[in-house]
Amino acid sequence: MKTLAILILCALAYVCISASTGVSDSGVSKSDSPNEEGVFVQRDQAATLMRQKRAGTTDPASLSLTQLESLKEVCEANLGCENMMDTTGIIAAYTAYYGPIPY
Repeated sequence: MKTLAILILCALAYVCISASTGVSDSGVSKSDSPNEEGVFVQRDQAATLMRQKRAGTTDPASLSLTQLESLKEVCEANLGCENMMDTTGIIAAYTAYYGPIPY
């Protein structure tokens, strides 16, 4: 009997809360409808916000440690590249001997 009373009270509380927050019978609130202004943005505005990196424009500061280690291993196979790597750095040495960084 106590379980039934608790269940009825919970159902009543749910009905009261859903009525005050604007949840319809389908369970979707009125503010979640796709007709709401400001939900969608124009294509050019979205492209500006979600601009992706272009191939070939790798910033050396954005390389991970694993990528730098991979470049170092390639450069160590060439004695000239290895010597240049010690003086000017891995990015400059790899670029001088093997061209642009592939990632």
